[in-house]
Amino acid sequence: MIGTQDASETRPPSGPVIDRDYTVRFARAHEDAGFDRILIGYSSSRPDGAQVAAYVAARTERLGLLVAHRPGFIAPTLAARSFATLDQFSGGRVAVHTITGGNDTEQRRDGDYLDKEQRYDRTDEYLTILRRAWSSAEPFSHEGRHYRFEEYGSEVLPVHASGIPLYFGGSSEAAYRVGGRHADTFALWGEPLAETAEQIASVRAAAVAAGRTAPPGISVSFRPILGATEELAWERAHRILDTIKSGAGRPFFDQARHYQGQSGPANAGPANVGSQRLLAAAAKGDLHDRALWTPTATATGAGGNTTALVGTPETVARALLDYVDIGATTLLIRGYDPLDDAIAYGRELIPLVHQELAHRRATAAASPVASPVGSSARPAASYAPSLDPLGSHR
Repeated sequence: MIGTQDASETRPPSGPVIDRDYTVRFARAHEDAGFDRILIGYSSSRPDGAQVAAYVAARTERLGLLVAHRPGFIAPTLAARSFATLDQFSGGRVAVHTITGGNDTEQRRDGDYLDKEQRYDRTDEYLTILRRAWSSAEPFSHEGRHYRFEEYGSEVLPVHASGIPLYFGGSSEAAYRVGGRHADTFALWGEPLAETAEQIASVRAAAVAAGRTAPPGISVSFRPILGATEELAWERAHRILDTIKSGAGRPFFDQARHYQGQSGPANAGPANVGSQRLLAAAAKGDLHDRALWTPTATATGAGGNTTALVGTPETVARALLDYVDIGATTLLIRGYDPLDDAIAYGRELIPLVHQELAHRRATAAASPVASPVGSSARPAASYAPSLDPLGSHR
């Protein structure tokens, strides 16, 4: 995940809101590190993601671009042309991450006064139109609860006949229902394995209920904290936690709360279910499974994907593969030291994950016994958001 400004929960923003040199350096660091895609976030007060993606696309060669997008603020026909145009200019590198919006206050900053259930109903209709607009060679009309138009047709379509991959975020029942129907990849924040498996089951059940014959892929996201030894990794983890608690990154932290629509005291709880789930997991204990560490989520109010995986690169790689084993097809990893960590992940972590998955594929090919769930597909090394890894679309 990239931003246009050097900022983190561990330090205040540095430089202008749109720092062109930093944005390019950050994106190229991910490309050099072997990431498949980068997520470009959305909020009512930050730079427009589609324009950030266009800027990055012109300055990278192969890096996929996952653009976060909130339905409802522009017509789905216009969004279809906008993303198809970007996809053509970038050579088929675009994916769209749908965020319906979990907080009324944040939505109203851009003029949206629908309640949560109405927003998900609108998203359902919006994505139906988007899919058809990307695949229809002939003009078509539509009349629904939220959108109405006549004889829409576009001369610009996505690079790939399958369209632009749709990612979908959320943890509520409404999110499962709509994302289960439309998503190529359903994105979850990093919870313990048992809770993640429950969410995967809910997404798959929703896909079956929607009549799909194949379930969406699953993305899970973490903030790895690496060290040359276990002791050094944990020392670094506690330094990061202490820095967060000290308020060094307070401006960034306040921005994260603003994005969520939180206001009032810093201890006010988040409105979105994903953050509530992270805080609930943290309340059960600091350390879960092999390496999942939750105090960073508590310290930040779970303002986004904030749970960490702590350990040596080998330990964290094994922890990531634990999630592959229960059904994850995409791994989003970003650091509390964003640029430096992206470089370190490319040097120390991503190769280990790819190496193990290659070993599993080779073992499975040599054996008549079915391979474990998830072991036959290489997950992408970012929200890597796309149906499966980026390579499957080329």
